[in-house]
Amino acid sequence: MASPFIAGLAVAAAALAGRYGIQAWNAYKARPVVPRMRKFYEGGFQPTMTRREAALILGVRENVSAEKVREAHRRVMVANHPDAGGSHYLASKINEAKDLLLGKTKGGGSAF
Repeated sequence: MASPFIAGLAVAAAALAGRYGIQAWNAYKARPVVPRMRKFYEGGFQPTMTRREAALILGVRENVSAEKVREAHRRVMVANHPDAGGSHYLASKINEAKDLLLGKTKGGGSAF
């Protein structure tokens, strides 16, 4: 008498566990995709570049040493150089950011 009852209880428990598992899987699939890490600056360029924007473009802090600025400029330019298929506009903005952080601004801003 007890064994059919225990078997029925085990089947009910397995059904509830399966139901819970299916609901958890559906909830997992329906969750919004959230990027784990935002590496790049999202947004357009300002009309006149600021130190903050220049630091965001190069991926450094605003008050970083000149050597770190040159190193970051080299790293970003390798990825965006026009001779390697990059954009002339982005290359000019990257150079403008380097000049601004190094204090070599020429006043005019980007050529574009």
